[in-house]
Amino acid sequence: LRLKGDLIVAAVADEEVASLGTSAVLRRREADAAIVTEPTELRLCLAHKGFAWLEVETVGVAAHGSRADIGVDAVSHMGRILTGVANLDRRLHNGRGHPLLGRGSVHASLISGGQELSTYPARCAVQLERRTIPGEDGAGALREMEEVIAAARESDPHLVASARLLLERPPSQLGKDSFVTEAVERAATECLGKAPEVIGVAYWMDMALSNAVGIPTVAFGPSGEGAHADVEWVDLASLEKCVQVYLRVAELLCVSRA
Repeated sequence: LRLKGDLIVAAVADEEVASLGTSAVLRRREADAAIVTEPTELRLCLAHKGFAWLEVETVGVAAHGSRADIGVDAVSHMGRILTGVANLDRRLHNGRGHPLLGRGSVHASLISGGQELSTYPARCAVQLERRTIPGEDGAGALREMEEVIAAARESDPHLVASARLLLERPPSQLGKDSFVTEAVERAATECLGKAPEVIGVAYWMDMALSNAVGIPTVAFGPSGEGAHADVEWVDLASLEKCVQVYLRVAELLCVSRA
């Protein structure tokens, strides 16, 4: 295969946490287009959801369990917050959606509070994940949590709570008319004998980072199952087909845009 342009293969680390690998590559390299090789089952992925991690803390007054006159239960106050979170998730489910990604969501992931059975807990903290679609972001998710707290405070004026944003990863999307979309679609059609299904996925990937710096990026990868499970595997036949598609895309792009 003789190319008239450079083909960069980036084997990056840390995609599951802070994406340090892709971030480092993007600081040091420029590119006209990119393909993320996540396992899309030979489908062409143009969009994925983002997420925001948040923490909500309620504050009570520590006291012996016998002192109901002075103790304030931070855990029971968190119950009001969690009810509000469940209501927010239902509103999101019934709200506007994205043609490839559906709707956003929110759920409570981790909770901690209290220190022993005979003590009113002075603190309770819950960490939440808000899955976002294009048009939503971490600042908006934080406002939603503040509105949940305000609503809970209306029913209990003594409730003391605060929210903060821990981490945000943006959603991403690329148009069907992008040249890299058209190149992958053409290459997949030629190599697989049919046009690939166009999809969006609910999980986050490094595609958002390259799209954000102006490198049009899609995802296309092999079939497989077991992500994060004890047994995680990839279908080798589909992997071989991916190689054919990648080489054809490189040929198309490095010739037409050299």
